[in-house]
This record gives sequence, structure tokens and C-alpha cells, in this order.
Amino acid sequence: MLGIVPAAGAASRLQPLAFSKEMLPVGSTFDEQGVERPKAVSEFLVERMIHAGADRICFVLSPDKTDIIPYYARHRAARRFCYVVQERPSGLCDALFRAIQVMRDEEEVLIGLPDTVWFPLEGFCVLPRGELSFLLFPVEEPQRFDAVLTSDDGAVAEIQVKAERPGTRWVWGAFRMPAPIFRTLHALWSEPERGDEYVGTLVNAYLRRGGRALGVRAGERYYDVGTLDGYRAAIDALRDDIRRPPAARLASGPRR
Repeated sequence: MLGIVPAAGAASRLQPLAFSKEMLPVGSTFDEQGVERPKAVSEFLVERMIHAGADRICFVLSPDKTDIIPYYARHRAARRFCYVVQERPSGLCDALFRAIQVMRDEEEVLIGLPDTVWFPLEGFCVLPRGELSFLLFPVEEPQRFDAVLTSDDGAVAEIQVKAERPGTRWVWGAFRMPAPIFRTLHALWSEPERGDEYVGTLVNAYLRRGGRALGVRAGERYYDVGTLDGYRAAIDALRDDIRRPPAARLASGPRR
């Protein structure tokens, strides 16, 4: 199973930064010696991929993201990591498809955004194998994200990319698919006059050609740490989680 971490973005909403936005400290973790240390926001995505069974994780980097490799070289799962380069910022789809060179023919592929924090930890695990499926989260401002319209059986009808008045407050935060569907999407994206910047517009074209995707409303909380408001909200939420007793944490369900 391959996890793809698109970490080539310029972080224009958080500039100026002296480091990659994927290295923003959010919460803390303990190293192998039991020492508490700050936790980079991208580690939340990495640990969710590993929890779902990813045996390899591919980071897609821009040439100036020189702090990510040495950081993850010291990670306890460092042997699972590989790196490819997106030479110029050309959108999320372009970044994701850079990983096709390390993808195996019949494996499952997990994809998420490394500047987000979301719950539950088991999010990737609830997505079905063998299908293109999106983990959906309820948010208060869906116009800032890609809203996902679904039918009663969960089939995706349309992805509304940062629509001014989206038809739902459920947005995608992560997704998975088998390698053959990833290659199909890449072939569609590679057609003349396409080269989609956003996953949503590419998936909409895939659906119009008879493809199928599922939306799974199993996400509980979602924080976009690429904005100052989202960064503050994630830190506050993690602080509150630490303060709550373990039983209360287990009992907390998704927001409605």
C-alpha cells in the first residue's frame, strides 16, 4: 500500500515562514526514548497512513523543501519513506501524479494533505478497498474546500471546487483508490487541454465518462492548518483533547 503526501506547495497563506508549512509544530509526540517533542503537522497524515497499512509513503517535494527530508530521515518509520520532486508549482494533480513512478501495479493508494489535522485516526481504514472513495468531513465553511455531493447510496454525484454556495457542508479530506484507477485518472489528466489543477475537476470529468466514486461520511473533525485560523483551531482542539479524560475522548463522536 502506497501513501502519497503532496508537500510541494508554496504556503502563500502563511508566508513569510522560515521553514516548510508541513513542519509547522502542532501538538507533541514522544520519541523512541520517551522524550516529548513538538510534532510536525504532516506527521498526523503520515501516522494515519501507517495505521491503515501503508508500507511505503512517497513525499512529493519542491526543490526548496530542504527541511522535510532530514526531519523524516530521523522518523521511526524512515525506511518506509521515498521522495520525488515537483520542479515547479503546477497544482495538486500534477504533484500527486509525480508519485506514479514509484507505484506498484495492483496496490492501494492513500492520499491526504500534509497541512491538515483530522480525526478519527482510522479514517483511511473505513474507506473500501478497490474503489475510488473519499473520506468526508462536516465543516462550517464548506465554500473554502471541495464540497462533495452524494446520492443516498453514497455515490459521488459532483465535487464542487470552492463553490461560493456549495450544496452540502461535507467536504473531502482524504481519499484512496487502487492503482489501476490512479492510472486511469492520470491518463485522463494527461489528455490535451486538461492538466487539471484540482482533484475535484478531474474526478468530475472521470464521473462524466462513466467512472464511479464513493463518499464516506465518517470524518469527525477537520482542520486546515494552512491558514492562521485553522492553525489556531487545531492547536486548541489538541489541547482540549489532552485535557479530557481518556473515556471522554473515546466517547466523543462526529459533529452534526
